[in-house]
Order: sequence, then C-alpha cells, then structure tokens
Amino acid sequence: MIDTGPTTIQLTAAVLFALALVHTFSTKLFERLAHTRPAHAGVWHLLGEVEVVFGFWAMVLIVAIFILSGKQAATEYLDSRNFTEPMFVFAIMVVAGSKPILEFAAALVNHLSRFIPLPRSIAFYFAVLSIVPLLGSFITEPAAMTLAALILRERYFAMGISNRLKYVTIGVLFVNVSIGGTLTPFAAPPVLMVAAKWNWDIWFMLANFGWKSAIAVIINALCAALLFKRELSGLTVSTLRGGLARLPAAVVAVHLLFLLGVVVFAHHPAAFMGLFLFFMGFVTAYKQYQDRLILREGLLVAFFLAGLVVLGGLQQWWLQPLLMKMSATEVYFGATALTAITDNAALTYLGSLVEGLSEEFKIALVAGAVTGGGLTIIANAPNPAGFSILKEHLEDQALNPLGLLVAALPPTIVAILAFRLL
Repeated sequence: MIDTGPTTIQLTAAVLFALALVHTFSTKLFERLAHTRPAHAGVWHLLGEVEVVFGFWAMVLIVAIFILSGKQAATEYLDSRNFTEPMFVFAIMVVAGSKPILEFAAALVNHLSRFIPLPRSIAFYFAVLSIVPLLGSFITEPAAMTLAALILRERYFAMGISNRLKYVTIGVLFVNVSIGGTLTPFAAPPVLMVAAKWNWDIWFMLANFGWKSAIAVIINALCAALLFKRELSGLTVSTLRGGLARLPAAVVAVHLLFLLGVVVFAHHPAAFMGLFLFFMGFVTAYKQYQDRLILREGLLVAFFLAGLVVLGGLQQWWLQPLLMKMSATEVYFGATALTAITDNAALTYLGSLVEGLSEEFKIALVAGAVTGGGLTIIANAPNPAGFSILKEHLEDQALNPLGLLVAALPPTIVAILAFRLL
C-alpha cells in the first residue's frame, strides 16, 4: 500500500494542536491584554482561561473541517469522539467537591496525620500530598485531585503562603496524583485506556506499578514537607468551615454513596449522569448542609478535556509512528516527554491500537505516561481540575508553565528512579 502522507485535515489539526499548546503557555499575555485593552476585556479574559484554550481551538478545527469537507464530515468526526471522560470528570469534581465529602476527607486525613511523627501542620500537609493521591487509586484520580486541591486551598493557599511553596505544592500534587492512581487498573486514565485490552488486573498493577508509585509518592510528599518545614510550622491547621461534627451522618453517608456510584459507573455516562442529577436534587433538598458546588470549575475542566479529545483525535498519524520506532527504554522516556505536550491517556490509547507489543514495551509506555503526568497542565486529565480550584490564590489567577515545569521536575525524577531502578 502506498503511503500518501497526512491529509489536509490531519495537517490542519496538527497545526491547530500546536497553536493550542502555544496558547496554553501564553494565557498571561491575554490577561495583560484584558487590562491594557479594556474595550474587549471580556474576550481577552475568556482567551486567558487555560480551561478554554483547547475547547476554543477544537471549535476552530470543526469549522475548518466544515469548510474543507462539508457539514457531514464535521458532524461525523464529532460523533466519532468519545466524551465519556470529560463528562465523568465534571460529575466526579462536583460530587467530590461537595461540603460533606470534603469535610469527611479532611477529617480522615486529619486523623491519619496524627500518627505521623511530625508537627501538626507539617504532618497534615504531608498526608494531603501522599494519602489523598494514593486514595485516587480507589476513588479515581479526578476525585483525588479535587479533594486534595480543595483541602490545600482551604488549609494552606488561603493562608497566604509563599509563591515558592505554592508552586512546589502544585508540582508535587500533579505528579503524585498521576502516579498515585496506578495501584488499580481503573483509576488512572492512561491505565484505564489499556487495562482491559492487555488484561491488566489489580494484582498486575500492584506488582508492576503500585508499590513503586507508593514509594515515590511518599518520598515526594516528605521532601516537600521537610523543605518548607519552617514556613509550614508557622501555620495553624484549623478545621474546615462548619466541621464534620455539624453534618448529619446520614447526609455524609448519602454523599459517599453518590460518590461511590459515580465511580462504579465511570464508563457508563447514562448511569453516572443520572446519578449526578439525583445528587443535584438531594443537594437542593438539603441545601442547609451545603456550600457552593463547583459547577463552574467542573464545566470549564470538562470543556478543556472535550477540546483535547477533539484536537487529539487527529494526531494519531504522527504520534503513533513516533512511539512505535522506540525501544522499551526509549518509549519510557519518550512517553514521559511527549506527555508534557499531550494528554497521557492519548499516548497509551495509541499504543493499545498496535498488536504484538512486548510486555516490557507496554509497561514502559504506561509508566512513562504516568511519570510525566505532572509536567504541564495538559499532561494528565485531573490537572486542569486542580488548577481550576487553586488558581484564585495564584498571581493573575494563572499558572506559569515554566514555574510548574521547574517545580514538577524533582518529583518527576523521583518517579523515574522508582520505576526504572526498583
């Protein structure tokens, strides 16, 4: 068969994907334009939202397909995309971010932190960055990211901590959530993409990923806690608003059941969205026990991920051959690097399309994908959720891409050492 090369639409999609990446790293520029060009401040603010970037360029892509190939081609391509993950992340963010769930998680972390032989504020900080990401292996990574980010926002970011501590915390959080979901085959998006096809069960994950991830997560959290022990020691660990004791046990139990239900039916949008609508009804009925639901943040993150699904769907023509030319060692480091510029689940999905891969290659591909999951906002699906929750306490409500990269590199190196040497 003659290789005719990429089509016009594929080339257009690649160019738009590159523009979206540049836009992702340039959001501060649009925020400055909003201040210097007030006549169109609303548009500049919109384009300055990281979560809007991929959705915006996905819209441009669909318009381009419409112009180049017509309405039917554009709608058929949209219909061929799977938007289950964006919908799930939206639902799990809102449910996990509700007050009863947040209070329960904070109380659990607070209780467990009492057994850590460190000062209270340091022990709690360590627990949030280690226990919650590992909990993501059971409640899914987006839920773990939501809970950890909300707790960190209330307990630390809102206390006026230094900018350096904020970035190190985000870097460690992103990396730990990415690798912390690998104890099971259903919680981390890049693992989920391949687990069923490659017959990876929980025992396989624990033997090849889980224990190594747990060691790296603990080391990363401990290093961050000890590095900033002086600043953390000066903070008071207070209870969240209201406190778990003021919430009826039945209300907390119902919220936990809704969370469990959404997790169990994570691959069935009709089921988990139905549960989500029931959850909204329950919240309305007992609004005296609720705070503001993070609906806006959840919708923005879902929009971001949906845009990534649309743009990423036409990158296979260059990504897959690039991966397949590598050895197992090369694919590990290649996947780690490529994850920084594309969603790690997309990489493992492309790998799953190739038949006859060795077990060593498969493990290296997934390990590399989760290792690089904290290097950028787009590297791992839960990252936009964490950023959306924490950004109000960041300068200009934006995350400096270079600052995140520098902060995430040390925990990423720890993950590399854990996966390659242990």
